[in-house]
Amino acid sequence: MRIFLAGASGAIGLRLTPLLLTAGHEVIGSTRSAETALKLNAAGIRGIVVDVFDAAALRDAVVKAQPEIVIHQLTDLPRVVEDEAQLAASYPRNARIRTEGTRNLIAAAQAASARRFIVQSVAFAYAPGAEPHPETDPLNVLEGPRAVTVRAAADMERQVLSSGMEAIVLRYGFFYGPGTWHADPIRKPQLHIDAAAQATLLALTRGRPGIYNIAEENGTVSIARARAELGFDPAFRLRL
Repeated sequence: MRIFLAGASGAIGLRLTPLLLTAGHEVIGSTRSAETALKLNAAGIRGIVVDVFDAAALRDAVVKAQPEIVIHQLTDLPRVVEDEAQLAASYPRNARIRTEGTRNLIAAAQAASARRFIVQSVAFAYAPGAEPHPETDPLNVLEGPRAVTVRAAADMERQVLSSGMEAIVLRYGFFYGPGTWHADPIRKPQLHIDAAAQATLLALTRGRPGIYNIAEENGTVSIARARAELGFDPAFRLRL
């Protein structure tokens, strides 16, 4: 299949790309940097430079690519976290990606007649309540230091689920592993970056439209649906 991967140079994108290519998919990957686009080309995918906030340019790029599936892995977070203040400062920028950026990407995917739309969300934003949280539990959009992030994630999910495409929302746990902020898990629900990439690959061809918790099993969130419908394996590791 032809895949448009928005955010191809991010932590998941870099681990997902070899899985997509090995599975025989044609991948068009977006980035904001011409230098990074060249690196994507060298990795075996077609790198294109486009800003998600330039709605017209994004629409033209996606329509030209004619993908069957669009994968939304866009974020605006620091690659290395030096302190909590730096991270907190990134929350409004990341929220804009999830609201305005998602709106533009959905419109572009619709214009290209994409069939399925896969988006990354978060599994660590549920409102307080009994655990493990199923996907039907509400998100905590009212309080806490990450409220701006959670509200943006909730808005993003609503946009995708009401897009008219086959919408798959993957609620990832806290990442660890290559290319992330941590080599080992430090917070629950945790998720190795390779398992996140594998879940995304599986979602290309499996699963009914809807929301899936993607994390390791530790009593925080339920991954029963992801196991049953996607065949998700939290122990998956990429062998490069």
